[in-house]
Amino acid sequence: MPTLAPTADHQGGRRARGSGTISAESTPCDRVPPLRRNKDFTVFWLGQALSVLGGSVSMLALPLLVLHATGSLVQMGLVTVVSSATSIGAGVFAGYVVDRLDRRRLMIVCDLARAVLFGAVPLVWWVAGPQIWLLYVLTALAAVLRTLFDVAYVTAVPHLVRTQDLTAANGRLMGTFALGSLLGPVVAGFLTAGVGADWALALDGATFLVSAASLGRLRFTARPAGDEPDKAGAGAGAGVFREMFVVGFRFLWSHPLLRPLTVGLTVLTFVTMGATDLLIYWVQHDLGRDAATLGYVIAVSGAGSVAAALSAGRLRRLLGFGTCWLASVAMIAVGVTVTGVSRSVPVIAALAAVFMFGITLGGICSMTLRQEVTPDHLLGRVTSAFWTVHNASGPVGAAVLTLLAARHGVPAVSLAGGALCLLVLGGALLTPLRGSRAGAGEAGPAAPAQEPAEGPSARA
Repeated sequence: MPTLAPTADHQGGRRARGSGTISAESTPCDRVPPLRRNKDFTVFWLGQALSVLGGSVSMLALPLLVLHATGSLVQMGLVTVVSSATSIGAGVFAGYVVDRLDRRRLMIVCDLARAVLFGAVPLVWWVAGPQIWLLYVLTALAAVLRTLFDVAYVTAVPHLVRTQDLTAANGRLMGTFALGSLLGPVVAGFLTAGVGADWALALDGATFLVSAASLGRLRFTARPAGDEPDKAGAGAGAGVFREMFVVGFRFLWSHPLLRPLTVGLTVLTFVTMGATDLLIYWVQHDLGRDAATLGYVIAVSGAGSVAAALSAGRLRRLLGFGTCWLASVAMIAVGVTVTGVSRSVPVIAALAAVFMFGITLGGICSMTLRQEVTPDHLLGRVTSAFWTVHNASGPVGAAVLTLLAARHGVPAVSLAGGALCLLVLGGALLTPLRGSRAGAGEAGPAAPAQEPAEGPSARA
């Protein structure tokens, strides 16, 4: 694990949306209950909570399985490289697939396929012994399936809740992800010690079965007449690539809020992807603290994510999108700077929580904005383009920051990273983000319902 003008028809406070062929399994838009009484969203939320926990288990269990089988740190690191590279590559076409298929069914297929892949590992280990090549194949396939699922997941939320409940719904989902990310490694450690890393992966496979079962019970809101995407083929070569990626990126770039948001988050991802590595190195190497102290710092930082997830809906209603997002950038800047300079562990832990509060609040607000202002038949491609563009800067930033920290020290790099975040904040203040409330009733300027003429007709 670790997305998101335009046309909006706010009839009765609800925007037109849909996902593929829904027919008898759909619910009319005007019959969706408030979030607290929304049984479909509750089923979705609980199913994904268990799936997130399982996914967090596999994030630790898979590298450990490679390490136990080979004893090679390089082999273990290669699993992470394969996963990251495959996810970025899959992001190019994931949105196109999501916008062309029934999204609920696509998510169910992805869950069932992952259940089979992870569930087969202990069986293969028992029959044929450790097969490292199989783990690399599994990692690549699972990364593609995860990317497809995650893009469809972002597009699915607007089909389950009212527009005015989007921020709160995304907050619940993000809070669940934060808790799962904290508890998953702990559960993985106990499982690996007790039954082995291969069976820990099988447990992850079982959680995907639960997720698939919960998705099978859902009813999505129906697409209004006339909102179906054009599913005609786009041709071959450059036309296919344009349909898969360029259409979504063009939409991002043409929107007065999504354009500066994409640029700003690309720079922030460059800085923040390596911030965790700097924190670990600073606490353990430079300050000489043990792993238990580092675990305490990370646990406190997780509390910041949970707090942001619980409060994001209320903050956005009170302050609007622009103020919330700009405040999140300011918190990230302070967190990056202080955690790499302070020598007090309690201060570092507190500012790590501030950092994670900012990361989570900004992520919830940006994802909700994309769901609100993007036409449904483009939401998959817009989410995919958004993630691909700004996530690609993360590995580069992590490499640059760690190399600079090795040469110049963590404090100097942290100060530079904080300054770069403040430059993002200053630049955003010169854009429409400064005064944007962009909520359910303010989606931004209207745009044509179809792509520009030079593009093929037709995306978190």
